[in-house]
Amino acid sequence: MRVQNLEVRPTPDPRHHSPFMTRKDDEFLPTRASLLSRLRNWDDQQSWKEFFETYWRMLYSVARRAGLSDSEAQDVVQETIVSVAKSMPNFQYDPALGSFKTFLTTITRRRITDFFRHAGRRPRYQADPEPSSGTGVVERLPDPGGDVLERLCEEEWQKTIFDAALARVKEKVGAKHFQIYDCYVLKGWAVELVAKNLNVSPDLIYTTKHRLTALLREEVALLEQQMI
Repeated sequence: MRVQNLEVRPTPDPRHHSPFMTRKDDEFLPTRASLLSRLRNWDDQQSWKEFFETYWRMLYSVARRAGLSDSEAQDVVQETIVSVAKSMPNFQYDPALGSFKTFLTTITRRRITDFFRHAGRRPRYQADPEPSSGTGVVERLPDPGGDVLERLCEEEWQKTIFDAALARVKEKVGAKHFQIYDCYVLKGWAVELVAKNLNVSPDLIYTTKHRLTALLREEVALLEQQMI
């Protein structure tokens, strides 16, 4: 199984009554707890596909930021998925004992550490969570007890949640409103520039920012509960 494009299904919330809403009939994503129970069956390819599409980008990004090449990072992703698969028959999810997030990121860190150990190389950590953008600065950092890898895992986990939440918001609002939000909030354009290029009023820009920011926070909160 090689790296594929991440796909996030939108999940409407009946509490939302914003006039920006356009999608109302999508199903909620199953909770991570229910997904984990299905992963005990290796033959359940649909559940494993869902798991892979949810988490591969995070695993890949951590490996890349640790200094691995594209092909090496893909190998780490596959080895991590295989390790998870081998552990699932005996895995018992109990929030009181620890989260699946901790379980998954611990395996990821071990696979990356093992790779460097076997290759006789030292990690070269990327400061930029988007190294492909060309704007990141490579940092040569010590790795006492895996602390840096732990930080990278946490950063990429939060980014995974944010990106998934943003994709959900995009599916729930009109294209024009999301374009306004993208230009004004995500890209950081001046309000005058957004108004001129999109032919909208400043009042609509400010209102859109307020409404979509609230929606994004709700989606982040929902995903944090689901992605245990």
